[in-house]
Amino acid sequence: MQITAEAMEATEATEATEGTETATQAQPEAARRKDADGMAVASFVLGLIGLLVLNVFLGPVAIVLAALSLWRGTARRGRALLGLGLGVADLVVLGALVAADGTLSWSITG
Repeated sequence: MQITAEAMEATEATEATEGTETATQAQPEAARRKDADGMAVASFVLGLIGLLVLNVFLGPVAIVLAALSLWRGTARRGRALLGLGLGVADLVVLGALVAADGTLSWSITG
């Protein structure tokens, strides 16, 4: 059996197309991981800031960003878990201050 030149070219074209598809699939995965890493850092920073100001807004945002980054498989898992913990701590601090003052607004001076 002889393999014709056309059959060989078709096989090579198929192999080249498969390699291209694998390369293009790797790019969204890398971008997705990079986005997840950014969300992990953002959740940590917002959770930390939320302990001091705007904890009613920043706490839930930190929790959502941390959960999304963990779901997307971030390389910064520890940072995302810290952001999640700080987001929960924001809501706990808010709950304690609301229980003490009876209002959502609070100030350091009392």
